[in-house]
Amino acid sequence: MVFQFLRRFYFRLPIFIRLISTVLIVMVVFGVCMRHIEPEQFPTYFDGIWWAFVTASTVGYGDLIPETLNGKILAVILILSGAGLVSIYLSTIAASTVEYSQNLSKGLTAFKGTNHIIIVGWNERARTMLKRLTDKHPELPVVLIDRTLTSLPYKKHALHFIRGDASEDKTLEKANIQHAKAAIITANTGNNEKQSDYMTIMTTIAMRGNNTELTIIAEVLTKSQKENVRRAGADTVIRSNDFVSTLFYHELFHKEKRSHLELLLHFLQEQEIRMSPLPQELVDASFFEVTRYFARKDKTAIGFMRGDRIDMSPDFQEPMQAEDSVITLQHIK
Repeated sequence: MVFQFLRRFYFRLPIFIRLISTVLIVMVVFGVCMRHIEPEQFPTYFDGIWWAFVTASTVGYGDLIPETLNGKILAVILILSGAGLVSIYLSTIAASTVEYSQNLSKGLTAFKGTNHIIIVGWNERARTMLKRLTDKHPELPVVLIDRTLTSLPYKKHALHFIRGDASEDKTLEKANIQHAKAAIITANTGNNEKQSDYMTIMTTIAMRGNNTELTIIAEVLTKSQKENVRRAGADTVIRSNDFVSTLFYHELFHKEKRSHLELLLHFLQEQEIRMSPLPQELVDASFFEVTRYFARKDKTAIGFMRGDRIDMSPDFQEPMQAEDSVITLQHIK
């Protein structure tokens, strides 16, 4: 994880900074080695590093020179790499760095990290979600898969772009899906609704086939395909049309100064909904006692789930059952 982070950080730096840092590391390594080989001739680490820079740049002041055989062998190696190979090495680094940067932007470079989030589809929902992830979980790697984009400037977005069809194994392998933590499949609203849902189903099947432990959250547009996406292997299926239609309805008849949409967005930015198993000691207790129990844990119980039934406004005297799950709210950390 640390190596992958440093690698991503390194290749996001300007080319000049990358080249300078590479030269500095090489000079420091040779300087430290010379200090250990000839401690009398090079009494400090700085003396060794100074000698390395002077020798590699072919300036050759001659104020510090190696005396022992091992020291001279190290000097020969540095002279060869400094006078002959450094220019070739730097030009190669520059060329490969430029090529790697271009491939990153074009989505041609495979992702090697682990425990990452995969987002399918580059749209406004994906951009908003990326911003939330970056703000709340900056340490979490994000991989975007999209087949319509030809280029995505990697310096402007904190993600790794893979260009391709998310329903194809070769694309998922480039996204390293075998080691991914979760995947979010957004619906392509530019296509026919049924066609978009079919693509979501195919993508879900491909992802589940490549990683049986992957958490898959899929968006559908038509009600008839919701169950099919769940059968395909999605853990959570969101029908955004239901959500938006409900908001339209409430906005049509609300009379408050502040809209329901604004209140809901503010609520979702500050709170998160959790589903918790009912503690054993609360079996047969009233829902009121459940609310008091979770309040002591800084959580607000707002309802419960019993089988397929969800009750978001239960009677406070409702007795709880062992198979119930409690729906709670808590502040996002």
